[in-house]
Amino acid sequence: MIVLYLVLGLAAGVLSGLFGIGGGVVIVPALVLIARFSQLSAIGTSLGALLMPVGIFGAIRYYQSGNLDVRAAALIAVGLTAGVYLGAVIAPGIGPVTLRRLFAVFLVLVAIRMWVVAK
Repeated sequence: MIVLYLVLGLAAGVLSGLFGIGGGVVIVPALVLIARFSQLSAIGTSLGALLMPVGIFGAIRYYQSGNLDVRAAALIAVGLTAGVYLGAVIAPGIGPVTLRRLFAVFLVLVAIRMWVVAK
């Protein structure tokens, strides 16, 4: 399992650097589908991995190339802090199957929107 987790982290890191994704879109489904975590354990583990400043090197590189809005990032971080706490309070009250299905619907809707609005 150690190798699986390292490869998962590497894949999520590359995708995060390329597309700004990682935790919810890559790590959570992989933990549920491959490592057989429960939905809540996958979410908690993904958040635990993000506790460290994992994006700092990518953010520095994007900043150096003029592609990081520091003010927007800081404001989003404030919202994320409150939102993650609120989501963590709500999620345990939702059944695991319902939570997994809601997550799948979210991913499909995002994918459709990205496809349709592509320019």
